[in-house]
Order: sequence, then C-alpha cells, then structure tokens
Amino acid sequence: MEVLYPRCAGLDVHKDTVVAAVRCVSAPRHHEVRSFPTTTAGLLALADWLAAHGCTQVAMEATGVYWKPVWHVLEGDFELVLANAQHIRTVPGRKTDVSDAAWIADLLAHGLIRGSFVPPARIQALRDLTRTRKQLVREVAQHARRIQKVLEDANLKVASVLANMLGKSGRAMLAALIAGETDPERLAALAQGTARQKHAALVEALRGHVTPHHRTLLALHLQLVDALQAALAELEAAVGNALAPIRQQTELLMTMPGVSDTVAHVIVAEIGLDMTRFPSAAHLVSWAGLCPRSDESAGKRRSTRARYGAPWLKTTLVTAAWAAVHTKGCYLQAQFLRLKARRGAKKAILAVAASMLGACYYMLRDGVPYRDLGADHFARRDKAKTIGRLVRRLRELGCEVDVTHAA
Repeated sequence: MEVLYPRCAGLDVHKDTVVAAVRCVSAPRHHEVRSFPTTTAGLLALADWLAAHGCTQVAMEATGVYWKPVWHVLEGDFELVLANAQHIRTVPGRKTDVSDAAWIADLLAHGLIRGSFVPPARIQALRDLTRTRKQLVREVAQHARRIQKVLEDANLKVASVLANMLGKSGRAMLAALIAGETDPERLAALAQGTARQKHAALVEALRGHVTPHHRTLLALHLQLVDALQAALAELEAAVGNALAPIRQQTELLMTMPGVSDTVAHVIVAEIGLDMTRFPSAAHLVSWAGLCPRSDESAGKRRSTRARYGAPWLKTTLVTAAWAAVHTKGCYLQAQFLRLKARRGAKKAILAVAASMLGACYYMLRDGVPYRDLGADHFARRDKAKTIGRLVRRLRELGCEVDVTHAA
C-alpha cells in the first residue's frame, strides 16, 4: 500500500498522559514511541519532540475532552487529523497504549484516517456558549417541574389553571405561599393580566394543605431558578458579543421559516461558516445524522435508521422543523404533508430538518437569503403526474373524466 506521509505520528491521548508513536520511512528510517504528561510543559515537550523528528502530520483520537488541549498546543505547527475512535478500531489481539499509538500512525501514513470536523477557535467558543445555554434552560425546566411536584404534594392544582408557574402571576403566588399565606382568596387576588379572568378556578385550585416542609422546598427551588436565570442573562450577553462579527450570516439563516435567532445561533455554532469543510450539502446532512444510513449486505438492506450524528444540531433542527411545517403556504409544509401520508410524521419531520440544513449550506456558502419554492412546488415539478393521479382518483369515485388542456 502506498505511503502518503513518510514522516507522521499517532497520539493515544489520555487524561494524564499522551503516548506518541513516530513513524518515519524516509532516511533515516526509524520508529520511536514515547510518553508525555498532559501538562502544558509536557505538551510543549511533545511538540518539540515531534518537530525534531520532522513530522508533518499528526493524528489523534477524539477522546472525551482530553484531545482539545493537545490540539490547541500542536495546532499551527503540524497538520492535525482528529479521528473518530469507532473508525480506527485496532485489529483483535493485544491492546496497549503503545500499540494504539503505532496503529494510528500506520493508518495516517497510508491515508486511511478520515478526519473529523473541527471548527476554528472562534466557532468553538460560540459552540461552548450555545451548548451551555441549552443545558441551563433544561435545568430551569427541571426545577419548574419540581416546583409543580411540590405543589401537587400540597394538593394545590395551580398548574391546571396557569400555563406557566414561573410567570408573573405564578411567581407572586409562590412568593406568598413561601411567606406563609394560605387564604385562597388572597392568593388568587395576586393574579395578573389575563389570569384575573380565572379567579374562581384559582380560588378552588389554591385550596390545599401547605406545610413548612413544602415552603422550604419551594423557596429552595425558586432560589435556584433565579440563579440560573441570572446566569442565562450573562450567557446571552456573551453569545451576543461572540456573534457580533458574524451577525450578517445569522440574519440570513433567520429568513428561513422556523429559524429563530436562537436556532440560527446553534446552526452557526455547530457547522461554522466555512462550507468548504463539507464537499456538498449531502455530506453535511449525513454528518448531522439526518439521512438514512447505508447498511447493505448480500443484496439486502439491513437498516435505514438514521445514525446518532450531531445531537446538539439534530435536536435543534427537528424543533425548528416542527415550527416550519406550521407556516402556511411554504415548501417545507408541503414536503411534510406529502411525506407524512406515506412515511409517517417522524420520518417526514426528519426529512424537513434535512432540507432545512441543506438550505443552510447554500445560504452560508453563497451568502444569499432563503428562497422558498412554494407550496405548489411538487405539483409544478411534475404536472402530468399530478393530473394522472387526480384523474384516477375521480374515476375510482365513479366519475367520468375528459381532460382538456387549456390553450
């Protein structure tokens, strides 16, 4: 097999150590393995050692978050390749850190490693912010459910009347309950806005048995919610600062139905702005895990289930797709309804999410806004096929049809 990289190295990265294997087939021909600590001084020594051997390419596995500091130190001095651990599993037999590093070096030398997508540092920072924001929003929702659980334990059915217990009306009632108020009339009088129209229902829902234990739990959860919301406000400001240089691209994405500012931020953070990293829109959709997998053996397709893909991007796009299919008169709604009748809602919404990601690829690559194909796209694409289908349907219903085309 042809050797593409005569001087390269493979790294087996761990929490505290990095095992490096140098593979040099050009003169002087030699192989050497050495272990380095993952401290900053150790990684700098690793970089000097690789440079001393004349290595130009370095490959490593994506091991948790431990590969990131190694990547940051070596980036710029070497051509780095981040490998998916599932793609470079070693052959059966004895397994050690030294053999793993040597195996990675051998695969890299022959060009058998397909590098993973690693965005630039600016996009990585934005990705960390958007992912942390999603985690904090989930934690706020978890505490809201715990507050509802405490209220149900006290037989307070407020959640059956108010849509949001953390709104203005719900907050006022929770604060009064924590302060010791138990009169349903006084608690219901704290309602604001449209909740005032539900006074009678609130009075009945606020009749319960609240103990000091319930008040302690409610106060604790509200304090945590306030702290999380304060952190979210700071995080939103940080996201805004990170997005300032690329605001134009996020505004282009927001021209698509179903894409809000939050969704646009996540898309940019997950796939970046340089679409040359992906050979085509189909490659991007496949990378995100939004297309059927290819699993065939002996002429039989064993599975077409979508793979894991990029979970942070995938879940966001599916959520945006549900919003897009409720936009009347757009192509995405027509696509969903067309596929839902044959394949079901789950597969149809995944196809819509894939279409949205494909559109994002061209919008970011060409710097153009979204252009909708229209709700009648499929009818216009094959007019004769549509006419034939409708004629057959009318004949099935017992109608005589004579088709005459307009001049």
